[in-house]
Amino acid sequence: MQLQQRYNRHIILPEIGEEGQKKLGEAKVLLIGVGGLGSPIALYLAAAGIGRIGLVDDDVVSESNLQRQVLYTESEVGQPKVICAARRLQALNSQLIADTFPCRLTDGNAEELISQYDLVIDGCDNFPTRYLISDVSSRLHKPYVYGAIREFDGQVAVFNLPGGKTYRDLFPEAETSQMETPPKGVMGVLPGVVGCVEASEAIKLITGCGEPLNGKLWTIDLKTMNSCLFSL
Repeated sequence: MQLQQRYNRHIILPEIGEEGQKKLGEAKVLLIGVGGLGSPIALYLAAAGIGRIGLVDDDVVSESNLQRQVLYTESEVGQPKVICAARRLQALNSQLIADTFPCRLTDGNAEELISQYDLVIDGCDNFPTRYLISDVSSRLHKPYVYGAIREFDGQVAVFNLPGGKTYRDLFPEAETSQMETPPKGVMGVLPGVVGCVEASEAIKLITGCGEPLNGKLWTIDLKTMNSCLFSL
């Protein structure tokens, strides 16, 4: 009865229902990066009733994070992000299992980590990690929900579905992974907008409701509110 009450607004949606909510509770999701994008992704997936979330990040909370990384508080500055994130998510949903991995995703650990979960969600901020996620998740046949932000612009896509595309179809030149660019500013609410779309795509994939961004790239410009959907 408690679950019926907690997830009532999901369950009364015909596209989700009790069966979809059960699938969410059984799902295992790996989130790579718990910063700007990872914060809303993690919060909304925990609230939605995802059963297990793996959190991968080797960073600590810094004061400059607080402008956009809404998982964290001033009192947590200097603490490991994955530990703070797990504590916050389990305070939101005590039934959630939060696996913490205070490390970077590397060639040495990517396959072991990704193989334990049903799908991978991108909360990172660099090309090399995204190519690594793409290559390993594609090899393991795990769906990959991609998201990226810069200044006022964001984009989301879903890769590795049957008959779909991979991240390398969007960015085929691996040389871009070696590009070093100075840090770019980001409007504080942008990762909230893009991260929520990523969380939505994950929920759609798990429950089977709606039409995922398979072979499509969704973009948004918050300065103009122009939003586009491209075929890849």
